[in-house]
Amino acid sequence: MLLIHPPVARSCEAPAGIAGLAGFLNNHGGPCQVVDLNLEGIRHLIGNPGCPEGAEDTWTRRALKNRSAQLKKLSSWETYVQIDRHGSAVRSLNRVLVASQRQGGIRITLTDYSDSLLSPTRSADLISAATDPASNPFYPYFSERLSALIEGRNPRAVGISLNYLSQALCSFAVIGFLRKHYPELKIVLGGGLVSSWLSRPDWRDPFSGWVDKLVAGPGEAYLADLFGLEDRRRISPPDYGGFALSDYLAPGRILPYSASRGCWWRNCVFCPEKAEKNAYHPISPEQVQADLRILIETTRPVLIHFLDNALSPALLRALIRRPPGIPWYGFARITPELSDPDFCRALRASGCVMLKMGLESGDQGVLDSLGKGVDLGQAALSLQQLRRAGIGTYVYLLFGTPAETMEAAERTLMFVCRHAEQIHYLNLAIFNLPVFSPEAADLETQPFYEGDLSLYTNFCHPRGWTRRRIRRFLDRSFRCHPVIAPILRRDPVCFTSSHAPLFLISDCRRMSSRLAGDRRGKGAERDSG
Repeated sequence: MLLIHPPVARSCEAPAGIAGLAGFLNNHGGPCQVVDLNLEGIRHLIGNPGCPEGAEDTWTRRALKNRSAQLKKLSSWETYVQIDRHGSAVRSLNRVLVASQRQGGIRITLTDYSDSLLSPTRSADLISAATDPASNPFYPYFSERLSALIEGRNPRAVGISLNYLSQALCSFAVIGFLRKHYPELKIVLGGGLVSSWLSRPDWRDPFSGWVDKLVAGPGEAYLADLFGLEDRRRISPPDYGGFALSDYLAPGRILPYSASRGCWWRNCVFCPEKAEKNAYHPISPEQVQADLRILIETTRPVLIHFLDNALSPALLRALIRRPPGIPWYGFARITPELSDPDFCRALRASGCVMLKMGLESGDQGVLDSLGKGVDLGQAALSLQQLRRAGIGTYVYLLFGTPAETMEAAERTLMFVCRHAEQIHYLNLAIFNLPVFSPEAADLETQPFYEGDLSLYTNFCHPRGWTRRRIRRFLDRSFRCHPVIAPILRRDPVCFTSSHAPLFLISDCRRMSSRLAGDRRGKGAERDSG
């Protein structure tokens, strides 16, 4: 089986989805090979941009000239000392990628792909991408790369992991190439985005003839049936051995790991996990730690990225009892444990450098309407204790939910201002209504994205808090607030929460070095005395 991670997604760590499937197949007697066309394709375009030598503007000529040096910067710890240094490298490389496209309407960056003529939410446009794969800017690379892999290994099937809209058009270009040149291959399409499509109650497969099998949720059971594997219950850690781990855009190897599937809370209104009826399946803390020992030994990472929707309190306690030995970060709900100073200090001692937290709102009424189970007083105390313990926080806010008003949004602004010193990073988003959520039935809706594959719908806000008013509030009041603006400027360009913990690790390294220097200096003073 050949497992493919298609362009374009963040390329700072290996793709956990196909690594998990590779681990399952390799440990159950089903040989496979993995290829990260996202990382390889991005590096190929940067190295071979195919731009006219006489680029019209100075900035583009400079970006083309320095592209190798800027690429190396993203793999150097020195870049993660100053946010401006990081932003300069990312913007320069994005300029190279944008300039590399001679086709009108296509825009590629390090973390995104868009086409003004084709939409990833329209099945007809995805089929158009499959019908004319050579028009895809990654085609010269992936056609040659996949031909070599297929003709060298002769796989029975190809699995493509489609998780984000930014990967959809490129995924179908790959599908079109495979269907045309290797019609005997079985093409399997899975991943998070595909699972969401299949969960729609009105789903009708538009890709017959292009894709042999669409898989929802974890793919292990389907692969076990496909290859006739036995003992499918045996748990296997992900296998990252097939990836060029040193080529990812980070100053060291980042190890992505999922300790669970689904969410242990599952009470939030509008939550996709709840709407799609995804059950919660945790891996036991003992198995998690056994997996991490193996993975740390084989991959030698500088950072662990827990991919869970929310790290359970049980797992956090297990990490405290037996730390993995290297820094780690992930999503966590605001629970009573995080307001306990001893727990937070122990969490930091276990290696936790950053927690991502979906606060959503600074208004208690809005939080209650969303079923968040969060008390603002407890949230404030948790932010304070995490800061004191030396754990960074990446706080997510959501504006425009049906219960929110302009006044509630202003209370969120004031909450952030009061606790600005405890918040390292902020993510601001405008609420999108899931098209088939139960709550949508009580709202007047209109199309949001055009297309039969859209997962969201627009709605008439019951309190008149329209998207236009929200954007005006965010632009004129929130983002430019003198207390909040510095927090937003700290957010790493494009890579956001994926690179944010690297800056916190750099801060810790500099602090440790400074303290060590102070101790050496004091020792010298004592000796001279």
